[in-house]
Amino acid sequence: GITRHIILIRHGQYQENFKEDSKRLLTPLGRKQAELTGNRLGKIIHGVNEEFGPCRVKVVRVSDLARAKETADIIYDNMGLDSADGNVIERAHPDPLLNEGRPCHHIPGGKARQSVVERTDEHHPRIEQAFRNYFFRADMPELSSLNEEKSGTGGEDIPPATEDVTTQEKLKSHPQHEFEIIVCHANVIRYFFCRALQLPPEAWLRLCTFNCSLTYFTIRPTGTVSCRMLGDIG
Repeated sequence: GITRHIILIRHGQYQENFKEDSKRLLTPLGRKQAELTGNRLGKIIHGVNEEFGPCRVKVVRVSDLARAKETADIIYDNMGLDSADGNVIERAHPDPLLNEGRPCHHIPGGKARQSVVERTDEHHPRIEQAFRNYFFRADMPELSSLNEEKSGTGGEDIPPATEDVTTQEKLKSHPQHEFEIIVCHANVIRYFFCRALQLPPEAWLRLCTFNCSLTYFTIRPTGTVSCRMLGDIG
């Protein structure tokens, strides 16, 4: 079966002194954070040899808020994804389900204002639906597909690479692994972390993720989930 790799990225630093989302754009520091994160992610995805890369990136997703979309654009432009295995990487339409919000009531917590309680009750179903949409194990491949992979296309052996082929051209993405990149928000990422690892979701506020940090999950064909990074900035 296929092991799914999900990399969640928080948006870069942004202008917080506006109410209109269209004006809440990245600061110069935020744009630099996104650029560096794109470079770092590109190195991870391209890999160094047959055993460690390149990674097969299936799709790049993003929330529907301006700061996340701007971050995703900069990251995408700096990853060099199109040259990883010769394929153009899909960019999904912005998903409002991934927008920032209060995902869950938190424990411990003091007396909350009624407006906070109502906002949490409003946002929770949306963010929970986003989790269910993106965190699942891959379907098992059909037996015929597995046999074709072992024997090569059409049952023919795959010819060996010639000596003058560059190292980058020799590297092939592993067919049993696929990656998804999701650019979204701190509260959403913290909630996903708790839900994915089957921890009490009410603990989400105890976690911290930095701007343009990586939170990296693997979902194996058995359904087991591991977290390899949480709020990592290298």
